[in-house]
Amino acid sequence: MTKPSHAGHRWPVKQPQAIGSLFPCLTPCRGFLILILVICSFALLLPGPAWSQTLRPPLPPSPASPGLVVCLDPGHPSEVSSGKGMTNGVTELDMNWQVSEKLAALLAQIPGLKVVKTRQVRDQLTTNRERAEIANRAGAALLLRLHCDSGKGSGFAFYYPDQQGKKQGVVGPSSQVIAASRKAAQAVHAGMAKTLAGALKDNGIRGDSSTYIGRKQGALTGSIFSQVPVVTVEMVFLDNKADAAFIKSPQGQQRLAQALAEGVKLYLSTLAQAPGRPK
Repeated sequence: MTKPSHAGHRWPVKQPQAIGSLFPCLTPCRGFLILILVICSFALLLPGPAWSQTLRPPLPPSPASPGLVVCLDPGHPSEVSSGKGMTNGVTELDMNWQVSEKLAALLAQIPGLKVVKTRQVRDQLTTNRERAEIANRAGAALLLRLHCDSGKGSGFAFYYPDQQGKKQGVVGPSSQVIAASRKAAQAVHAGMAKTLAGALKDNGIRGDSSTYIGRKQGALTGSIFSQVPVVTVEMVFLDNKADAAFIKSPQGQQRLAQALAEGVKLYLSTLAQAPGRPK
């Protein structure tokens, strides 16, 4: 902001002779100095002109509005898989859990943000429907599902419900949740890709319909029952030795958690400008 001009204002400045006539004991020079001091004192008492506001350091922005909730869902064990199969010396169950715990600790440092987890015990079996319902009850701004992939590939990828699916007689998610999930996937992916640049291959953003389960029922089960924005991240390919070694190390787990945290913060920053969250 620029300092406003006072060129249009004419202060009633009296000549030194007039001051001298009012205060015979003062010389003209001393009278002029007193007049300047009076004018400056009056200006300081004025209620905050725009130019003076620039001298005050701005308050640091809060990345999350009070009351926002992020629900973390470390994948497995579920009705689909236990996640306990060993590949390259690691299990998906353990890797999902380790990264989610580190991510929860990082997100807990964000003022105004509450972190909810779909389970408190590593080996607790929780169905995919129950995971979505936990996020729904919490009124989460985001349900972030952590998984590891397998197959001929490497690196990470994000998935969101790009269409409705049907499971147990339920059709979902809503068109509003589909749109919000797409925006969430874009934001979290952008933050993660920037933080992990060069460390893991970036496979981009894909729709649930491109997955094996999605092709069968239209969307992932957790997405169908979700009433809040939902994003699934496949962090690595466990059958790729380099990927497995990366996520097996505490340093790799911390980097993944930090990358996801940056993505979540980027997503939350978009919510600060939105009128409301989809339900």
